[in-house]
Amino acid sequence: MNTTPSPRASTPSTVPAGPGLVARLRARNPLPSGTTTVGVGLVVNGVMAFVFLGLTARVLGPEAFAPLGVLWASVYIVGPGFFLPLEQEVARGLANRWARGIGTGTLVRQAGTIGAGLVAVLLLATLVASAWLLSHLFSDEVLILVGLAIALPAYALAHLVRGELAGLGRFRGYAVYFGAENTVRFGASLVLALVGVEVAGPYGIVLGAAPFLAVWLALMGEKDLVSDGPDAPWDELSAALGSLLAASVCAAFLVNAGTLAVEVLADESQEHEAGIFLVGLTIARVPLFLYQAVQASLLPHLSALAGAGRYSEFRGRLGRLLAAVAALGALGTVAAFLVGPPIIRLLFGPDFDLTRRDLALLAAGSASIMLATALGQSLIALSSQRRVALGWFLGVVAFLTFVALGNDLFLRVELGIVGGSLVAAAAMGLFTRGRLHEHLRAMPHTLTPLDDAG
Repeated sequence: MNTTPSPRASTPSTVPAGPGLVARLRARNPLPSGTTTVGVGLVVNGVMAFVFLGLTARVLGPEAFAPLGVLWASVYIVGPGFFLPLEQEVARGLANRWARGIGTGTLVRQAGTIGAGLVAVLLLATLVASAWLLSHLFSDEVLILVGLAIALPAYALAHLVRGELAGLGRFRGYAVYFGAENTVRFGASLVLALVGVEVAGPYGIVLGAAPFLAVWLALMGEKDLVSDGPDAPWDELSAALGSLLAASVCAAFLVNAGTLAVEVLADESQEHEAGIFLVGLTIARVPLFLYQAVQASLLPHLSALAGAGRYSEFRGRLGRLLAAVAALGALGTVAAFLVGPPIIRLLFGPDFDLTRRDLALLAAGSASIMLATALGQSLIALSSQRRVALGWFLGVVAFLTFVALGNDLFLRVELGIVGGSLVAAAAMGLFTRGRLHEHLRAMPHTLTPLDDAG
């Protein structure tokens, strides 16, 4: 074999073309750095979520599985709803401080204090509402309620740690957390199943407690997460926290309230329908699991661009990201329609059955939620938290309107998810466009030929 380089390959004009091409491709990549690393953890997380839900659904059956499914939805409303703002603000604040070479310790301690206060309030509210929760949502399963109470401090800690890891670019630890959370749930549930546990309560305890162990695993090997620095004024975190909290609760409600709505609206002959609906929702939201990898690294990335005044590049990268998200959502909707029903029967058993229409609508709702979430992240990076809250609030109003006007149990909820998320995405798209135009008009000197090309 001739190993002598060709003359063309060794010419000076060709040598820099490789790195130049790589640089251009990276510049046009719509996904922020850290996405691939976190994506691996989220793939594991998503797969293990299916396995956990599939195992418990088969062991318990549709009726006994229903309160566990309602707990799953409740945990993902209350946990991310109240503590994701803390993660977002910590990620934004630490990324900003890191870029300026300022220590992070005081900011992290303030975030911990705020998180502890939220946990105390939520635990008190859970205690006050315990009788209603048991009778209307949890089928009088006391351990399911205990699982919800355990999940509150668990998710407060998890979101604080995740915000710190994301803000400092420690995406390996962030990925480990996601990979561990549902893996822990499945492992513990498998033990329960093997010893013959056929009631939902113990599985609910596992569901609520898993984030504690996942945090411990995520922090193994991580060093220098907290560094000394100047005192942080309280408004460095809390000035926008109220708006972020309202936005996050509305977003979490819109994303997860479908299962609760089915449980509340179902009559006595439909007591098992909430569990079946959750199974369909889980399958239809495979793309949403994957999108979380983008979401984790998106806010610090966009915040850095906004902080540097690179608004034209901000606009270009956001546009390419939205196009990629729309394509992923469309692919997920088609896949859910074509292969969703047989996959559900394979993973969860013949008692869990939904139509192609159900799954296509749920997947379309997930696609719209991804678009709304990306636009919400962009508004947070542009310090427009109130507009994020307004966008998600309008989505919740639309969801409740669709649900109130319908008759078919599943269809009214499915249309509520699709309609509500589209309204939220449209509103935040308009808000983002206006906010970017304001910045671009105010700072024309930030535009460069490279930015314009992006």
